[in-house]
This record gives sequence, structure tokens and C-alpha cells, in this order.
Amino acid sequence: MDEPKKERTYHYFVDGVKYETQMSSITGAEIKAKIPNFNPSYSLYLEEQGGEPDKLITDTDSVSLEHGPKRFHTVPPASFGRK
Repeated sequence: MDEPKKERTYHYFVDGVKYETQMSSITGAEIKAKIPNFNPSYSLYLEEQGGEPDKLITDTDSVSLEHGPKRFHTVPPASFGRK
């Protein structure tokens, strides 16, 4: 008898908290939906490697989780120049 194929689990981190999924890619909206009490005014960024600037991830952007865990962080709305 064949054993059932075990689904692969992919990991990613948001603000240092580990999340798991069976999907090999995930959208910004799916990531935000898993964050408890996510503030919708916040932005989601993917931490890039080396000297590359972090990448803004919109709700429709898809990120591959195939090559190691990705790290994301949330950023509140900017208030530059306001008092």
C-alpha cells in the first residue's frame, strides 16, 4: 500500500513571528489575513538580501516561498513633515 504523500510546509516571518503554509507562493493579502489584528493602514515589506532596498508588497503581489523562509515587516503610515 502506498503511503499518502506528505504536503511540504513553507515558512515565512512577519515582524519576527513565524507562519506556515502549504502554498509555495503567497500574496500580500494572504499574508495580512494571517496576522492577528493587522492594521490595514500599515504597509507590508519583504526584506531583501544584501544592499537591496526592501520591497513593498501589495495585496495582489505574489511572493515565492520556494527558496528558504522569507522575512517581512509591517510599517505604519509615514507622517514625514507633519507636526
